[in-house]
Amino acid sequence: MSPSNLIRAAAAALFLAGFVGVASCSDAPSTEKAEAEAGEYERGPHNGRLLRDGDFALEITLYEEGPEPLFRLYPYLKDKPLDPRQVQASIVLTRLGPKVDRFTFTAENDYLASPGVVFEPHSFDVAVSATRGGERSAWTYASYEGRTTISADAARTGGVTVERVGPATLGETLPLTGRVEITPEGQADVHARYPGRVMALNVQLGTRVSRGQVIARVESSESLQTYPITAPVSGIIVEKNVNVGSITGGGEPMLRIGDPTRLHAEFLLYPRDAERVRAGQRVTVKSLAGHYTFNGAIEAVLPSTDLTSQVMIAHVDLPYQGGVWRPGLGVSGEVQVGAGEVPLAVRTRALQPFRDFTVVYARFGTTYEVRMLELGRRTPEWTEVLSGIDPGVDYVVDGAFLIRADVEKSGASHDH
Repeated sequence: MSPSNLIRAAAAALFLAGFVGVASCSDAPSTEKAEAEAGEYERGPHNGRLLRDGDFALEITLYEEGPEPLFRLYPYLKDKPLDPRQVQASIVLTRLGPKVDRFTFTAENDYLASPGVVFEPHSFDVAVSATRGGERSAWTYASYEGRTTISADAARTGGVTVERVGPATLGETLPLTGRVEITPEGQADVHARYPGRVMALNVQLGTRVSRGQVIARVESSESLQTYPITAPVSGIIVEKNVNVGSITGGGEPMLRIGDPTRLHAEFLLYPRDAERVRAGQRVTVKSLAGHYTFNGAIEAVLPSTDLTSQVMIAHVDLPYQGGVWRPGLGVSGEVQVGAGEVPLAVRTRALQPFRDFTVVYARFGTTYEVRMLELGRRTPEWTEVLSGIDPGVDYVVDGAFLIRADVEKSGASHDH
């Protein structure tokens, strides 16, 4: 295991050692009976939680087949279905925050229904009240999902950091594709001073040469004297157009030398994108494998050498960085073409998967719980939030994967 993985594993172990309690839509112990020690409870004919008070019972179900989750309550007397018109019921959900959702029910078919939507996450303390024939029954229980409690010391050890949900400036980015090339200033053509025959050639493609080094000898066609050809710059041979015995001295260079330390990225801009890209805009360049990144700026936007093409070329100077950028390699880029203020955003790196949702983990004291988000625009740094979390709530930025692992180890069920 690499040192970085060892450190990460150690942090995770220390973090999990501070675990106090977690539930993933499994239910904590009910105050009405102690059967929920392992998240178990009596279920009714519709697979819901069955609450009993003597001969009367009420089955709580969450109907999720429609566009939004809704409560349905099925009443029973001596374990037989009871006409729902004989029962008045209400439910109060207390969430972290704290927030309270209240539901009142009316008879519908063989159950009691409420028009109130049970919003995600389905994690709350539940208080149920029902009245039948002047007799009142009441139950309370906890039903949590995506929730865990850890100590402050364990959170610090695990590298957990939080920020507060609020406004942010999102830079609009445009994806680019291109390749690394040697800059024009880093290249030099090698020509024979006088036409003649190549008598000796001391280099091949890829040979590294130093400025002033003799790289060839040519016999002048006029004087029949042999004279040396030296390298005008240091670099490597990137193009070779002659061999020993060739006649040279025309318009085509004998060789081309390129300095591999003088590099830039060339990105193709098609007409729909070229109008939005300007010199000076910030750009992130990434190797295709994703191992190397450079943050720079567009140096110039120029036409391509193909006169019939409408493609433009955006140039971004690259540092040598010990050879991590190599001529000819493909690169990707993201150029910032605009910026706008959004009223609510979270750090993109804070986003985590949970069931079919993208979530962040909200923090309330030492308790952490998922918040299912509806997302808008996204940049590498910020993601716009359209709904799912309230302004001013603290959420986990760094270390969210540890909290996710702590939640998932309990088994992410979705029971009610």
